[in-house]
Amino acid sequence: MFENAMMKRHTLPLLNELLGLFPCVAIVGVRQCGKTTLLKELLPGWKILDLEKLADLDAVARDPDLFLRLNPDRIAIDECQLLPAMFAALRVGIDSDRARPGQFVITGSSSPELLAAISESLAGRVALIEMGPLSLAEAHELPPAPLYRLIEDRAPIVELAELLPRLSLDQIGNYWMRGGYPEPWLKNTSRFRKLWMQNYLQTYLDRDLPRLFPALDRQKFRLFVQMLAQLSGSIINYSEVARALGVSQPTARDYFHIAHGTFLWRHLPAYEKDATKRVVKHPKGYLRDSGLLHYLLHLRDRDELMAHPRMGQSWESMVIETLLRGLAAAGVDHRAYHYRTGAGAEIDLVLEGEFGLLPVEIKHTQHVDARSLRALRDFVAERGCRYGIVINNDETPRRIDEKIICLPCAAL
Repeated sequence: MFENAMMKRHTLPLLNELLGLFPCVAIVGVRQCGKTTLLKELLPGWKILDLEKLADLDAVARDPDLFLRLNPDRIAIDECQLLPAMFAALRVGIDSDRARPGQFVITGSSSPELLAAISESLAGRVALIEMGPLSLAEAHELPPAPLYRLIEDRAPIVELAELLPRLSLDQIGNYWMRGGYPEPWLKNTSRFRKLWMQNYLQTYLDRDLPRLFPALDRQKFRLFVQMLAQLSGSIINYSEVARALGVSQPTARDYFHIAHGTFLWRHLPAYEKDATKRVVKHPKGYLRDSGLLHYLLHLRDRDELMAHPRMGQSWESMVIETLLRGLAAAGVDHRAYHYRTGAGAEIDLVLEGEFGLLPVEIKHTQHVDARSLRALRDFVAERGCRYGIVINNDETPRRIDEKIICLPCAAL
C-alpha cells in the first residue's frame, strides 16, 4: 500500500478550510511526517520555499519584509523556524491586509522560536494544525473514518453501532508493527525501515536537538530516548527517571517536555476533574509512532512483538494515537487525559471537548468480558457521560449495555 507518494492527507480539507478563514496557517509536526508533501497538495498558484535549501533561505533572509511585500499572497514557507526574523515580517505583511484570508502557510518542527511566534507574535493572525505521520487509515489509502464526525456531532450510541470494519487484521497488524512515517511505507522493505529509523534518530539527536537546545547534554538525552521505549504506555514517575539517568528531577521533567514538544512523545495528564475517588496524579505518556517504539525495542517482526512484555502498552498507545490523529485531522477540538484511581481502576483515554466527556478503554482481545469494564461503567455513571467506548479486535460493533459499546479497531 501507499504506492502514491502524493496521496491526499486527511489534514488537507482542514488546511483548505482554515485558509478560507485566516490570513496564515501554521502546520507543525515531527520531522519527516509529510508536512512538505502536504504543501505540494495546495491549490495551484502557491509558491513554496524550503528554508533548508540555501537558495531559498538566501532569497528570503536578505530582507524578509521586502520579500513579503514583493510576494504578498499564496506563499508557503517550509521550516520557518530556521529564520526567526521571518515571524516579525509575517506579522507586518499580514497586518497590511489582515482581512484577506489565505495569504501564507508556514511549517516547522517544534522550536522555541516557532511556538513563541505562533502564541505571541502571530496571535490572532494564524491558525495552527498539528500534523503527525500517516494514520492507520492514511497508510492504507482509506478516507477518514466516520467515527470522528459522529463524536463531534454528539451522535447517539445507536449510530456508532452502525460503523463497519474497513480494515483486515493483517492490515492493522502491519501498520502497528511499522508505524506511520511515510518514507518506510514508500520503500517497503524491513532492511530499509531499520536503516531509516537508525538515521532518523541520529539526525534528531545529533542535528535537530543541538540546534534547538544548545545546552542540552546529548549523551544523557540519548540514554533518555532509549529509556522512553521502556516507559511508553506507562505512568511516569519523574523521580525514578531522574535517578535512573543520574540527573535532577527538574532536568528529567525538561527532557519529557523536550520529547513532547518535538512531537516524539505524547504527554497525557491525569484526569482529576470532579474526582469522587482518590486519583493518581502522575502523567502517562508514550512514543507517538509505534514503528519507532518497536525499533528501539529491537523487535523485528510481529511474532516478536506479540511475545514481548510491552505488547499491551504498544497496542494501547497505537490505538490512542490513531484516535487523536483522526480527531485532529477532522478539526475536532479536544483534550486528552488518562485516568487511574488509587484503588487501581483505570481508563486508558478520556476525551473532553464540545462533544462532552468520552471515556475510551482499549483491549487487544477480540471478546471483552463485561466484568472487566467496571471502571468504565463507574466513570460513565459518576460523570454523566452519554456513553463509553471500548476499542478491541472484534469483527463488528457490539453493545455491551445501554451506555457501553465495543468498536473494532478495523473501523478506525
